[in-house]
Amino acid sequence: MSYEIVARPHEQKFIDWSKDKPEVLVLTADLTNSCEVGRWRDIYPDRYFSMGMAEQNMLGMAAGLAREGFEPWLHTFAVFLYRRPLDQLQMSIAYPSLKVRLMGFLPGIMTPGGVTHQAIEDIAVLRAVPNMTILEVGDATEAETVHDIAHAIDGPVYIRALRGEVSRIFPKNEPFKFNTARILSTGSDITLITSGIMTEEALRAIPLLQEKGVGINHLHVSTLKPFTDPIVLKALQSAKHGVITMENHSIVGGVGSAVAEIMAENGIGVRLDRIGLKDTYAHGASQKYLMSEYGMDAKALVESISKLMKKDLGISESDLEEVRTVSVHSSAKAEAL
Repeated sequence: MSYEIVARPHEQKFIDWSKDKPEVLVLTADLTNSCEVGRWRDIYPDRYFSMGMAEQNMLGMAAGLAREGFEPWLHTFAVFLYRRPLDQLQMSIAYPSLKVRLMGFLPGIMTPGGVTHQAIEDIAVLRAVPNMTILEVGDATEAETVHDIAHAIDGPVYIRALRGEVSRIFPKNEPFKFNTARILSTGSDITLITSGIMTEEALRAIPLLQEKGVGINHLHVSTLKPFTDPIVLKALQSAKHGVITMENHSIVGGVGSAVAEIMAENGIGVRLDRIGLKDTYAHGASQKYLMSEYGMDAKALVESISKLMKKDLGISESDLEEVRTVSVHSSAKAEAL
């Protein structure tokens, strides 16, 4: 498995995209270059606002700007967009359903910064907020094409964003589509629903699983709220041995919970196994280490399928290492603070 690695897909694309949209503003919380808008600031200085480490104030300011007809795009780490300023997010932005875009970088365990920087319950929290749309990009193509999708939505949008060096998994001519899953493989044994960085991780194991005769209906989802795509329902209904979800998030309240709701509401009576953080905080370490430590990697997927199908698939950890795309995306410091 080998993909093109794209350096900072958001940075230049957002500069180009913003050129003919004078209503688009950028607000940051002391993380300008860390969230790839340093060059944007230099090109559009009159549309850029540095709010300092004051996220509650930043969200209140964004609400006021949105009421005046602007479209603020807030750039900071994901955890700082909803945890500390949740009241401002709810009452000033979501309740009046204002056009504010929340670009949340380093979602889940994509940072060595430990619990203070790891947004592990953001989907759970924001799924419960009325009027909120939640998007998550999974590769460079989606990082480059999510802007149009978010721009078109009449109301607040939260985006789990990628930065640094990002793999291009999906073709350039297959952009982000709203509330539409990507079908990556078909099969009737297992339905696998993945989001964000977990899609690339799952793709390490899938060719090996298919060689063992496992039929996998693999869907990549990038719209997490609303979660009403009929493609997802059809895939869940087709699963013979069970359904697996993989998410860079707690298994409580995220993609796994959204899938469980659909299965219960539609009477789909197969087993569901949710791969993600098992109701725990993670600690500071590399993304690769944390995914292994907390059972969120390709090995965990193989073990889950083995359990659901009640058979030993004969796939070792060394087999999986041989198909790892890259060991570390280092030159762009993707995991640095």
